[in-house]
Amino acid sequence: MAKGNSLAAIDIGTEKICTIIAHQSEETDKLTVVGVASTPSKGIRKSQIVDLEEAIQSITSSVESAERMAGDSISSAYISISGSHIASQNSKGVVAVSDPDGEITPSDISRVIEAARAVSLPSAREIIHVIPRDFTVDSQTGIKDPVGMPGIRLEAEAHLITASATAVKNTIKCVSEIGIDIKDIVFAGLASSYSVLSETEKELGVVLVDIGGGSTSITAFVEGAIAYSAVIPVGAKNITNDLAIGMRLSLASAEKVKLYLSKTQEEIKGGGALRPADISRIKKERDTIDLAKLGITEDNTVASAKSLIDGIIRPRVTEMFSMVKDHLKDAGLLDSIPAGLVITGGGADTVSAVELAKRVLGLPARVGIPEDLNGLVDELSSPAFATATGLIAYAVKSNDVSPVSGKRVKMSLKLPTVKFDSLYKKLIDLIKSFLP
Repeated sequence: MAKGNSLAAIDIGTEKICTIIAHQSEETDKLTVVGVASTPSKGIRKSQIVDLEEAIQSITSSVESAERMAGDSISSAYISISGSHIASQNSKGVVAVSDPDGEITPSDISRVIEAARAVSLPSAREIIHVIPRDFTVDSQTGIKDPVGMPGIRLEAEAHLITASATAVKNTIKCVSEIGIDIKDIVFAGLASSYSVLSETEKELGVVLVDIGGGSTSITAFVEGAIAYSAVIPVGAKNITNDLAIGMRLSLASAEKVKLYLSKTQEEIKGGGALRPADISRIKKERDTIDLAKLGITEDNTVASAKSLIDGIIRPRVTEMFSMVKDHLKDAGLLDSIPAGLVITGGGADTVSAVELAKRVLGLPARVGIPEDLNGLVDELSSPAFATATGLIAYAVKSNDVSPVSGKRVKMSLKLPTVKFDSLYKKLIDLIKSFLP
């Protein structure tokens, strides 16, 4: 990436469209976030575009707001994609090394990755990522980068993430309509992993659970490499819907109650210096929610926080993590993730999310917050921005493209300019020299 360039990321979610613009310093490689915008989504349901016109308007609003903040316009961006249509599988590729007496070259890596990519898929599906997990040279396994090694037979195990071709085309159409070129379409769970997971966690074995508004992405890493990806069609919006039905409130009012309960729980957790008796008293005082103070003017006037948490929120969150557990069990990964769960996304702040994750899966759990940011840090220090910030991190690593990354490599070959007039004259002079 040339110094002084801008990077842009657009996270297209069920609840919000988030756009981030980052500038790279001309003196260093340091990236600074200069523009951030988050606008409500329209035309998107369960992370899939269902109304093109409304989705285009939402994306346009988010991009224009970020451009105004940054004082700069963007011409290209990295885009997120999610939804229950996302699926994954692991594949193997095998090739003979082009020069058995020499060393393995980047072209050999490209060929073996293409071989791993050659899987049978329905015409309605499209591969969006081919990520090498490890390589085998002859009989030596577990190699991360075989370039330069001697060998005859090269094998690669790759993780393939596929998506609905229609969903991909709709995403491309929405972004292209506003005059922005798409650098890459990135699975939201993979993008989030770049911003909230440490290399140590990936090496030990960890699962990232990104709870969005309409869906929840699952991304598992084993021995430093991605091993499983999936999306379940349940998200934070389902909790809001349950509260709205249980309390007989509008969705907007139910969202206010959900946010209030999350904030109250964090305040109680923050009172670690208080005596248990004081914490118990505060809990009792806050158990009765005065809806009028939250700006809710509907018929209901008060509600019990304990009843809402235990009777509505906990069962739904427990169901979500039970579905995550079933996916991991079917993939045979429950015993391969000692680092546990990292919960991120807008739904990570839900009441009791970490506690229930630990209980349901029997693994450690924590909330993942984007780190290593410069610039507008306060605006992005929230799990809700994990995917958007992860897209920027993904973009930075993708710009130093190598065949090992599994991405398509764009090469430009500059040929020397030939002056044909001069060449023709020399040829005529040569012929004349042989004449008498």
